Amino acid sequence: MNLAETLVMDYEYESVNTRKMLEIAPADRFDWKPHEKSKSVGMLASHLAETPTWISSMMEDEMDFGAMEDYQPFLAKDPDELLTAFDKNLADGLDFIRDKVDAFLSRTWTMKMGDKILMQQPKHGVIKAICIHHTIHHRGQLSVYLRMLDVPLPSIYGPTADNPSF
Repeated sequence: MNLAETLVMDYEYESVNTRKMLEIAPADRFDWKPHEKSKSVGMLASHLAETPTWISSMMEDEMDFGAMEDYQPFLAKDPDELLTAFDKNLADGLDFIRDKVDAFLSRTWTMKMGDKILMQQPKHGVIKAICIHHTIHHRGQLSVYLRMLDVPLPSIYGPTADNPSF
């Protein structure tokens, strides 16, 4: 199995679990935050839906945050828009990875802010770290938010108090 196949397989697996969490984000609580410094449920869920769009920049050799002055994060208005965006962004993101050869995915990707280098890593490593692992991290945050709102949680890697069986 090559790097592209491995990344697609891992991302598809984790995306099933991410979609489960997005499906239960309550529309009437999109503005709720557990703390004033925290993102709202809607912002966090929208961030998860938007993350696959970052893959396209990882197919380039560098990304400069300094050139992103006009960037506005995606913010879903409702659960339907959230799930539609996630499904589209995931499909598009995975299409960027499919059929890439190991040599291409092993090339160095650089994240910078103007002249300052923030990160350098092989493309396959940055996709895994920023897109897959970053998503798992924020999905965990969303699960805590939803638990605090008493939303029954789905099984992700195993049973939950709300879904005690596989």
